[in-house]
Amino acid sequence: MAMGTRQDEQPPLWIATSDLPTAPGHPFYAQLNTVLDAAGFDAFVEAECRRFYAAVMGRPGLAPGRYFRLLLLGYFEGLGSERGIAWRAADSLAIRRFLHLGLEDGTPDHSTISRTRRLIDVETHRAVFTWVQTQLVAHGLRRGETVAVDATTLEANAAMRSIVRRDTGETYQAYLTQLAAASGITTPTREALARFDRRRKKRSSNQDWTHPHDPDAKITKMKDGRTHLAHKAEHAVDVDSGAVVSVRLDGADVGDATTVIDTVVDATTQLERAGAPHHLDDLIGDKGYHSNRALIDLDALSVRAYIAEPDRGRRCWRALPDAQALVYANRRRLRGARGGRLRRQRAEYVERSFAHLYETGAMRRTHLRGHQNILKRLLVHAGAFNLGLIMRQRIGHGTPRGFQGRLGVLAGVLTALAGLLADRWVVLPGTEPVSMPLPPDTIDDLAAAMPA
Repeated sequence: MAMGTRQDEQPPLWIATSDLPTAPGHPFYAQLNTVLDAAGFDAFVEAECRRFYAAVMGRPGLAPGRYFRLLLLGYFEGLGSERGIAWRAADSLAIRRFLHLGLEDGTPDHSTISRTRRLIDVETHRAVFTWVQTQLVAHGLRRGETVAVDATTLEANAAMRSIVRRDTGETYQAYLTQLAAASGITTPTREALARFDRRRKKRSSNQDWTHPHDPDAKITKMKDGRTHLAHKAEHAVDVDSGAVVSVRLDGADVGDATTVIDTVVDATTQLERAGAPHHLDDLIGDKGYHSNRALIDLDALSVRAYIAEPDRGRRCWRALPDAQALVYANRRRLRGARGGRLRRQRAEYVERSFAHLYETGAMRRTHLRGHQNILKRLLVHAGAFNLGLIMRQRIGHGTPRGFQGRLGVLAGVLTALAGLLADRWVVLPGTEPVSMPLPPDTIDDLAAAMPA
């Protein structure tokens, strides 16, 4: 076989589209498109977004079905930024097929994705999230009787060194220079200011400081102990199926007991809109959600609480006597066998949604500013997570990366099968090879190991 050399000839000016090289589409995205097309996804989002597009005039925009598929791509490919989504769409022929783009069509730029996101409001993104939940109900993956709730912090797209005083608008650098001058450092250098800032006792308060370009970002302590500007994302998860029922975004300085009622109301609304067969009966939460007022409000909504109680010592019920019976009833439920099982399920399912959306889904650090913009991405991200449950039921895997492992599993199964068949061959002198049948338990094990 001769080695080829590089040809510097000028390529032909015209090429027929039938002569262009094609690649097979990704099986996961092909199946996902089958699910979306069968449920009328494009027709639904086009009807929801029709009011945002000009009837006659205007430059060609990004089709709603293609826009929401791009955001779904951000979850399935682990891309947190819209630049990364646009680059991935332009790089892969399989993704082009998922987006219904031909070889002659150009992929959308990241600025087009951002412009479309700003054009479509939050309620439309929420409607898409609700539409996915209706598909969960249609596939029997949604009950909604018992919901677990928890919150996590998302690192804001804002730096602490850029914060300013709320009262005077003074930057942190100027404020630190004044403190250094008052302590006796007349002309402090940058290194001296950093050394002075490390040594002094400081407490950054959200009442005194804000970020000029992202006022929604609040100063808080992250999971790793760093102090950073952040947002608080709160999930309500159905413990029967693991589906995300509600996604909310608040300031990182807002307590869990303050936002739990809004999350319950939103989850109840989502269950009603999705046509779930059951209404919300039980709520599971950790110690951060335990408060007298929260238990009273949950009882008014006819929701039983399974909220872990912190050690507060001996209680006095004179100020709020209505909460005494509710606190004792919640305590009795937690000590039961069902209470322990529900708390374990909360730790499993809610943390799993956090891992998928924010760790492998690359949304732990936000690339957008403002709660409205971030919530749009979170709603579609959570919708993609719920679509993954449908895909897991359909093909056995909820993400493209999990689906890629099927080839390795298949190769291992075929190797094991070849080894078993080789051991079963019996050759007698002067006869043809005779194969012995595999035992039924071996056949069942091989069938279970095969991908769906």
